[in-house]
Amino acid sequence: MSNVSATTNSTPPKPGFSTRQLSVIGVMTAVTCVLAPFSLPIGPVPISLTNLAIYFSLYVLGTKYGCISYLVYLLIGFIGVPVFSGFTSGPGKLLGPTGGYLIGFLPMALIAGLLIDKFISKRLVCLLGMISGTIIAYAFGTVWLAYQAGMDWKAALMAGVIPFIPGDLAKMVLAMIAGPQIRKQLVRAQLFID
Repeated sequence: MSNVSATTNSTPPKPGFSTRQLSVIGVMTAVTCVLAPFSLPIGPVPISLTNLAIYFSLYVLGTKYGCISYLVYLLIGFIGVPVFSGFTSGPGKLLGPTGGYLIGFLPMALIAGLLIDKFISKRLVCLLGMISGTIIAYAFGTVWLAYQAGMDWKAALMAGVIPFIPGDLAKMVLAMIAGPQIRKQLVRAQLFID
């Protein structure tokens, strides 16, 4: 009997990102950079399309790459490219009164993305994930707004949460309806990278 050790031709995955992963992350970062600056000022916190872009990024990229895409967007705005709401940018915007919402979108993406990835075919669960994540983003933003602007909690909620609930729910429903179809097409075309 010979002792022949079995060898495999498989190699461990290389660390880093593939060209395709970088390309798709770049495209979704660009989409966020295009949509987010368009805003409607209604007080200290403007209505923007940033969270809609994030919801779609989660369906297109999955949680991990969706969060990376959003971090790249934050970095682009932080260094001075005017991609934040109202075509603003810089550390002053990120650390200013509305910066808590921008930071809060990261845990929002993580929470919503985990549920979207796990329950992609269950639209209501995905919607609940987006609602839960958005509540966390609201909490981050409200605490920061109250602190930075010297507002009490009620004033901060009225300025940064209450007026946004109907529009944010509409964005979530749009993402819940269109997102699974977009992901299905990407999977079929072998472009989904998660």
